[in-house]
Amino acid sequence: MSDALLYDLLDACRRLHAGGLLAASDGNLSVRLPNGLIAMTPSGVPKAKVQLEDLAHLELDGTIISGRPSSERAMHLAIYQTVPEAKAIVHAHPPTAIAWSLARPELEELPSDGLPEVILAAGRIPIVPMAIPGTEAMGTNLLPFLPAHRLLILARHGGLCWGEHMNEAAGGMERLEQVADILWKAEALGGAKPLSVAELKELRALRAKIGPRII
Repeated sequence: MSDALLYDLLDACRRLHAGGLLAASDGNLSVRLPNGLIAMTPSGVPKAKVQLEDLAHLELDGTIISGRPSSERAMHLAIYQTVPEAKAIVHAHPPTAIAWSLARPELEELPSDGLPEVILAAGRIPIVPMAIPGTEAMGTNLLPFLPAHRLLILARHGGLCWGEHMNEAAGGMERLEQVADILWKAEALGGAKPLSVAELKELRALRAKIGPRII
């Protein structure tokens, strides 16, 4: 079981790199193992090149068992410590999603009320206030958004998605960039127009029936 989870993590590294969501050694991925340890991508290794033996292992309190885990591990640990159902986490650097937080710093969430798929697949996509990379604030800034939100933009930094398995977390990151790209193009064409109040109410009721997972 543990080996399967680790290979899923490696596959996600390559999948996200190939999709342009991870460049060089940017970003970090992790999974919660059945023995309670956290396996995480190492610091400074390009995601397309990470091998099984490169992965670091930590205890839930942050104690390093082996390897050299990402310097941004605080946000992974904050999620695992706060949300028992979190089994996998992806932090990547989706370009268009980041650009929204750079160009529109006043936004508290991605303005996706015109896209039914976003509401059904993810609910809202909040923008977490900026934290200096590698600091404890990367974890503490997330806490107000947990466990209600699984897919988030980290202001001026990247995207973050947690899920009950790696496919959910990686798929959420792919969806984030696609949505951000659609909205950017809509802005260029004159601005995205929201759905009606009645349509939004119906879609959010459907989302409530689907549950919290990212689809």
